[in-house]
Amino acid sequence: MALETYPNVEQGTDEWLALRTGIITASEMNYILTPTLKTANNDKTRQHVWEIAAQRINNYTEPSYIGDAMLRGHADEIIARDLYSEHIEPVQEVGFFVRDIDGVRVGYSPDGAFPFSNGGIEVKSRVQKYQLQTIATNEVPIEHRLQLQAGLFVTGWDYIDYVSFSGGMPMWIISTKPDPEYQDAIHAAVLDFESKVQDAIDTYHDRLKTAPVIIDTERQNHDMEMIIT
Repeated sequence: MALETYPNVEQGTDEWLALRTGIITASEMNYILTPTLKTANNDKTRQHVWEIAAQRINNYTEPSYIGDAMLRGHADEIIARDLYSEHIEPVQEVGFFVRDIDGVRVGYSPDGAFPFSNGGIEVKSRVQKYQLQTIATNEVPIEHRLQLQAGLFVTGWDYIDYVSFSGGMPMWIISTKPDPEYQDAIHAAVLDFESKVQDAIDTYHDRLKTAPVIIDTERQNHDMEMIIT
């Protein structure tokens, strides 16, 4: 399972987007695997199959537009990383990791990596009610567990510190290590999803062969900001 690292690629740049195009990423693992670790097969899964297939065919990722929550999350990530470096352990920005799993590429963009140990951080900006819940339960929220485990799956790190941040409340850190049950389920789900993507691509090309006329079009490039987390 070969690992490719791109430490100097800045997240959100064209180069970073190109690395992500057409591959499964840790942040999207909830589309292909359920919280109970069953291979997902629902509307979101099927839409993601078409999305990844289209990215590969066109070598293009459509923009995702910035909302208030995403802007706040980006700003909070910077603050949280600086606070972590100041109070816990130095952490540095990194770009992208890609793991080849039986010929299938899986990517992960952590929010930071430790220069002196085999691990990193994943920051989540939280509204106060969820921050309170995370502190009280001292558990990684279920909606984030798959991303963390997928990040560990891709990087091979010993741990990822989940950093829950909500301005005005204490920052909360929960260390997460690889869970064998999650790791096996992610491996199986990745291979199953890849099979669906390949089927979609083959179906598309077969359909084009039957079209009496092919009318090509040009993409209209609009100057719009985007961010993918």
